[in-house]
Amino acid sequence: MTLQRLVDQDRAEIRFRLDGRELAARQGDTLLTAILAAGEGWLRESEFGDGPRAGFCLMGACQDCWVSVEGLGRVCACTTLVAAGLEVRRS
Repeated sequence: MTLQRLVDQDRAEIRFRLDGRELAARQGDTLLTAILAAGEGWLRESEFGDGPRAGFCLMGACQDCWVSVEGLGRVCACTTLVAAGLEVRRS
């Protein structure tokens, strides 16, 4: 799944890293929005064998979008704002 940004395209662009690759985001994006808008269609593999996952509740309650951020540990991508220079790994 790739999201298409329809509004807020004038917000400042910032860079972060996902699994060692540099990606672009917009100031104010959550990690989930930034990752999906960059064309990365998933955050983790399902432990139940039904394929890749990209979030479920989108409000930080389900733990389906957890990623690891250097210096912060595991965080919910749907409620964590992206910041320039973040090092993110899929959990």
